[in-house]
Amino acid sequence: MKKLSFLLIMFSVFSFSQNNVQNSNAKSTFKVSGVCDMCKFRIEKQSIKIKGVKFANWDKNSNKLSIIYNSKKITLDNIQKEIAGFGHDTEKFKAPDDVYNNLPECCYYKDSQIH
Repeated sequence: MKKLSFLLIMFSVFSFSQNNVQNSNAKSTFKVSGVCDMCKFRIEKQSIKIKGVKFANWDKNSNKLSIIYNSKKITLDNIQKEIAGFGHDTEKFKAPDDVYNNLPECCYYKDSQIH
């Protein structure tokens, strides 16, 4: 009987912890500026490196980044700020000019900037 009680308690604890993990995952899609396959590679690779981001897929045609992230570890604003930090404008944050200007020429997405 003790073993059965112990197993029921462990199952309950495990189930509860799994629900908490699932509830902390959030999905979002937002615009990230870019133009080429190198942009796609950089945006996805660097986004995955952000602590709390679990999945990233950027669509070149729509400039939309779809992500899954742990909302208990990072906010959506912080994710967008970090993405801007590696050279790609987002809906809320602009990439610093010095970082943007160091992107490969094929990655220049700002029409008004002369290179």
